[in-house]
Amino acid sequence: MNRMPLRRGVWAWHRVVVLCIAISASFPSRLTAADMRKPLPDHVPPKRSSQIEDGFGINSDLPRDPYLPWNRWWWTRMFDAGFKWIRIGQYENSSDRTSWDWIEQKRGVYSSSQELEDYVDSLVDNGVNIQVQLLYGNPMYTAAAGKMPDTVTPEPGSFHNADRSLYSVFWPPRTPEQIANFSRYVKWMVEHFQTRIHYWALWNEQDINYWNPVANPEDYGLLLKSFVQVVYDIDRDAKVIYGGQADPSRDFTKRALDTCQCASGIDVYAYHTYPGYGQNLNPESMDYEAYLTESPGLLRELVRNYPGIRSDIQFFDDEFNSIPSWKGSDESVQAKYVPRGMVYNLAAGVKTFVWLLAAGTDGNEYDDFGLIHGLTFHATDFTARPVFCALQNTNALFSDTKFDAAIEIRAPDLPALRRQAGFPFMAYGFRSRSGKAIVAYWLAAHSLPGKVFPPLYAELSLKNTGISHPVLVDVVSGDIKPIEWKDGTTDTLQALPLKDSVMAIADESYFDWPLLPEAPSSLTVALRRNSAKLSWSLHGGEPKGVVVERRVESLAGDGSRWERIAKLQNTATEYTDSGVAKGRQAAYRVRAYNDAGESAYSNIAGGTVPIR
Repeated sequence: MNRMPLRRGVWAWHRVVVLCIAISASFPSRLTAADMRKPLPDHVPPKRSSQIEDGFGINSDLPRDPYLPWNRWWWTRMFDAGFKWIRIGQYENSSDRTSWDWIEQKRGVYSSSQELEDYVDSLVDNGVNIQVQLLYGNPMYTAAAGKMPDTVTPEPGSFHNADRSLYSVFWPPRTPEQIANFSRYVKWMVEHFQTRIHYWALWNEQDINYWNPVANPEDYGLLLKSFVQVVYDIDRDAKVIYGGQADPSRDFTKRALDTCQCASGIDVYAYHTYPGYGQNLNPESMDYEAYLTESPGLLRELVRNYPGIRSDIQFFDDEFNSIPSWKGSDESVQAKYVPRGMVYNLAAGVKTFVWLLAAGTDGNEYDDFGLIHGLTFHATDFTARPVFCALQNTNALFSDTKFDAAIEIRAPDLPALRRQAGFPFMAYGFRSRSGKAIVAYWLAAHSLPGKVFPPLYAELSLKNTGISHPVLVDVVSGDIKPIEWKDGTTDTLQALPLKDSVMAIADESYFDWPLLPEAPSSLTVALRRNSAKLSWSLHGGEPKGVVVERRVESLAGDGSRWERIAKLQNTATEYTDSGVAKGRQAAYRVRAYNDAGESAYSNIAGGTVPIR
């Protein structure tokens, strides 16, 4: 993550209530007997990851006891919130189960833990696309010591950058021999996971102190050249990501690409944005003032125009957040800023990955960054912050949409309002895969704690939307209410509220997806001599029952696959399975269902059935 603070002036603002409200079945008064349009929900119905073809991303540590146990209610919530992409590879700022020092713990021996296999399967089976950061160094090859070990034990999560101890994992591969050994790790990973993972990133924030002793673009370029070749040698359909650069430094990127001479082999360029790191600075400032003479916009322009770069190169802002504990901020500011940043990036054609789902609190970031609180042994453990609900709404509304320049948004009275408020007005039109328009607008204000904002209103003219029956959506709260076109027009809306949070206008038919149940969580299995007793927790989305699935370890000629063993009705939260032979390993997962379909799967739990 980058570290470039900037102070700005402030403005006093009017209150915006941040709520996470369950879906309501109420209907608007405009619906009459003569008008049999589909009933309008009063809040944005959530979309699950499985209901989205392409959307926004999340960063997450992989589950790890004791601070991120898989059987607590946090992991499945990314699926319920509709995140379509995930970036894995770090546990806070240390290595994770996909990293080099976890995969090769004995010289020349590569292996993946069963936990990692289950985590990857969980993501894939629940409809999430994965990008993996392949990193960091391995003390058997890259340590700063003159004596190298033949085995390594991955360090706990509290072990993080900046660390320059002799056997730190942050010493990168630089020599030809070190690069060759790193390439063997890359080769094994791509071969092993190529049916489940297709996006491979090199390193994390290679331009700061995750690269010991000093970040060097030429060193990174040499490693990138080898990385590109190895990935494509194994999987021609894979996508290569230029790893997430911490600062939008054009010089670092140009020098790395000049050294690499592999621009045509890069499918995705990834960078990170934390405008005003450590203090409250609005997200749109990423393209003005936050980075002084640099910006993500200028960086993308350099990359697009670099000789040999692919014409269809994608851009990922694969770490972005605004933190409530930063100076001058709070949770209400975060709930406004993060959707603003995501929609702002979407209009620029950039996919955003929010850092972080839930923090492993044994890391160096305490509980500051998670959308869901981490484990601090308080009543707030694994509960959602307001930003979680705001992002659930953002995912539902704007996933599977693209910026549509043909949608014109005009506001004749905005110049006077801008003089009054002092902040730019942002407005963008998007269109879904089915052709439905949605317009997002907000004031790019420097928001203050306490949900304050002045009552401002404007008239907007919307051209080329195809919207017949407009509704107004507050993206932070999810509140939906019908509005009317100005008398005599079909494109002008009066007295629309202007806020420092994203508001959206769509047709009342926009909300055409079914409401699936939330995934069960906290699955545990107690194994006895002749049975396995399962228990779990159910959540929202009006579940009508639960499906239980089992996977038994494979024998010769017997594939290890999931099979449904029970379909339970009502709100059952327990089941006993007596169908596994003694001494066999069995794993279980459950999913809820209702009339609309099935939820995501719970965590996986199981073990070996005792012989006696």
